[in-house]
Amino acid sequence: MLIHVRQGKGGRDRELPLTQKLLDALRHYWRSCKVKPRVYLFPSHWESTDEEKPISDKTVWNACHEAALRAGITKRLGPHTLRHCFATHMLEAGADLRTIQLLLGHQRLKETAIYLHLSRRHLQAAVNPLDQITVSDFPRSKQSSKKAHS
Repeated sequence: MLIHVRQGKGGRDRELPLTQKLLDALRHYWRSCKVKPRVYLFPSHWESTDEEKPISDKTVWNACHEAALRAGITKRLGPHTLRHCFATHMLEAGADLRTIQLLLGHQRLKETAIYLHLSRRHLQAAVNPLDQITVSDFPRSKQSSKKAHS
């Protein structure tokens, strides 16, 4: 249940978890293909050669743009935006930074931290350790003690 990504961001290979929902969607896509992909799951359809080639990054950009338009999103959106959202949602769901780092394929944790734009709701829900302190009775200052006895 892993997807092997070849030459992903930064030219690095990595493996990503394959959820059952995604597997079902990919199976549906594959079954609907008139010409079954042999090498790449998403081969390029621009050249009519027997050799399969991967889709270009431009194709991915166009797919993101079209999906955004269909969803009514007018803001500019691309694959990198999806990486930002993925990292943020993973963090908000409780994933640790190291796991997110591995999923994004970053070598340094500093690279991963750039993606983490927490929602206000998530920040407000964070537990403040100072709230765990119980304050019983503050010691009175000398002045307030004198006034109380006068």
